[in-house]
Order: sequence, then C-alpha cells, then structure tokens
Amino acid sequence: MSRRTVTVLAYPGMSVFELGIVTEVFGLPRPEFDRPWYDLTICAETPGPVRVVGGAALHTEHGLDTFAAAQTLIVPGVPDVRADPSPALVTALRAAHARGARIMSICSGAFALAGAGLLDGRRATTHWRYAEILRARHPQVEVDADVLYLDDGDVLTSAGSAAGLDLCVHVVRRDHGPAIANAVARRLVVPPHRDGGQAQFIEAPVTDDPADDRLARSMEWALDHLAEPITVEVLARRAHMSARTYLRHFARATGGSPIRWLIDQRVHASLALLETTGSPIEEVAAAVGFDTAVTFRHHFTRTMRTSPSAYRRAFRDKNDPAAGAEKGDTNAQAVGAW
Repeated sequence: MSRRTVTVLAYPGMSVFELGIVTEVFGLPRPEFDRPWYDLTICAETPGPVRVVGGAALHTEHGLDTFAAAQTLIVPGVPDVRADPSPALVTALRAAHARGARIMSICSGAFALAGAGLLDGRRATTHWRYAEILRARHPQVEVDADVLYLDDGDVLTSAGSAAGLDLCVHVVRRDHGPAIANAVARRLVVPPHRDGGQAQFIEAPVTDDPADDRLARSMEWALDHLAEPITVEVLARRAHMSARTYLRHFARATGGSPIRWLIDQRVHASLALLETTGSPIEEVAAAVGFDTAVTFRHHFTRTMRTSPSAYRRAFRDKNDPAAGAEKGDTNAQAVGAW
C-alpha cells in the first residue's frame, strides 16, 4: 500500500534543489494515474520563514509534530554534518520510527538519522565527501560510500543530491509498481534505474587522452550488443587497442574491470524484462548475454542483493500470474538494498 502522507524537513541554509526533488516526485498531482497520489507537506523545526540559499525564504506553518505524524518522512540534509541533530528532531524521528513510519534521507540527511540512532547496525549511505565523517562520528553504522541509495525497508538513505531523485523514483516503484515509476521517470526525463555507484563521480584528473573516446565508443557498442559473446579482446579491438592497453585505460577511467562492468550492465538490462514480461529466467538470462540461468542468478543476486524471482515478485503487479517464482530458483528473498 502506498504510504500517502509524506513530509519533508526544510532547514535554514538549505539548497532548494533537494526540496524540489521531493516536491516534484511526491507533491505534484498525477491525474494521469488512476489511483490516489501522495499528500506532501513541507515542515520545519520552527514554523515560519526558513532562509534558503540565495537570500530567499520559504514559509511553512508546519512544525515537527506534523513532520513526525506522516507515513513517510524525508530529511533532505542537515545544516552541519559535524553537529548533532537537535533533541527535538531526534525525538520526532524516533517517535515516527517507533510507530512504523518510513524514514528517508537525501545526502547529508543521513547524519540526522544516524544521530537519532536509526542507522545503528544498518548499512547506510551519504554523499561520498561525507562518508568518512559519518563513519568517524557514528562507527556503529555500516557506511557504504559507493552506492547511489540503500533501501533497508523502513529506513532508506541516498547519496548526493541527484541520488535523492533515484531514491524517490525507487520508492514510487515500491509503492505503485514499475509501470507508474517508469512513467514518473519519463516525465522527469531521467532513467528509471541509474547504473553504477558514487565511485564514478569522485573527483579525478581530467584527461584529454584520445584513447578515452575510443574506450567510450567500445562501451557504447557493448551496450548495444549485450546478448552477444563479449570478451576483453573483443572490446579492445573495438577500441583499436591491445588487450593490456585496454585494461589499463578502462581501470583508469572507471576504477574497475571491463568484465565486471559488463556483468553489471547485463544485470541492469535484465530488470526491464523481469518487470514487464513473463519470460522464463533462462530466456531473460540469454537475452542479456549470460551463458546460463545459474550464472545469471549468481551475478544478479550479487549485484541486486535479491534473486531474479524475488525482484520480479516485488516489482510486478501482484495479480500478474507471471510474477511467481520460476522453477529452479531457490534463492528467492525479500528485496533489500540495491
């Protein structure tokens, strides 16, 4: 069931971008969907004017009582990652969590959740610039600085500001299914699933090496030919390099290996097939380039932290008979962080 009431916390000195993400996904009316949409309220610790970046101010009459009463609470950031959240905010977050609310953070908002003890013993993420600070200040939190977001059921965290959009679309997918989430993503002109983690965005020297263009073209070719057998040698030939040179350039550009990248692309390419078709797992595996269903299940579970069948059950309409477990898939488990 959709958790219809959503609150988001505004704070002094914030950028309105993260607030805008939440408003765009949960606040705009969606008459094109034949179902009730979310009811969004912007709150503040102290009702009244809230000064934001750029010299402007927004005004809200809603305080922490309203914030804590919602079914879904979103903390889009904190004023200072080295300061503790206010006792009033901690109380509001703990009370909401205790009664079963879903609580989300965007970027540095994870520090508020950690300060309230909601991340103790959990995996969580935040912007890569703040990851080490979060680890140092809250050692009981398992910080994963490479993912775009983490879904731990009732507590969800996301990385930098734009990753908050990925998380919000994911929540729509959880609440309303893939068709609705994909429609929202199309309206926002963003992909329903964004590949990769934060590592691709960590500061790195800019290069004008023409080999990078050849590397990019080889990767683009691979994405168009995922169902075909692809090896490092094949990619290297597409880039007009030796295999050794290709591996070196690929590692420098992405921080990983071509085969690991290719496996991840194949897994993510399978998501749409699992969401929108009833094709057997064996056919899905072959369509995205895996030799066997066993290999596909192994890599899918490693990447998505759930099995293909469990993913299909979670993200397809419940009344779709094709959403059941496929024969031979004994690794089904609830969808967790992905």
